[in-house]
Amino acid sequence: MADRLISTGELAKTLGLSRSSIARYAVDGRLTPALITPGGQYRWDLDDVKDQFRKLAQDRRNDQP
Repeated sequence: MADRLISTGELAKTLGLSRSSIARYAVDGRLTPALITPGGQYRWDLDDVKDQFRKLAQDRRNDQP
């Protein structure tokens, strides 16, 4: 895990996505946050999220005919 976990807003800004897209990916199970706070907010490890996106992309490529 990275030294610092980041908020959904910080993650979205870093990746060039909307906060709602990140949250939707989490709710859909496509992304897994490093931590969910007692208040229900997600905290992310940037390197882990990048790895998760790479795996999603690889899975999509493998599923295409």
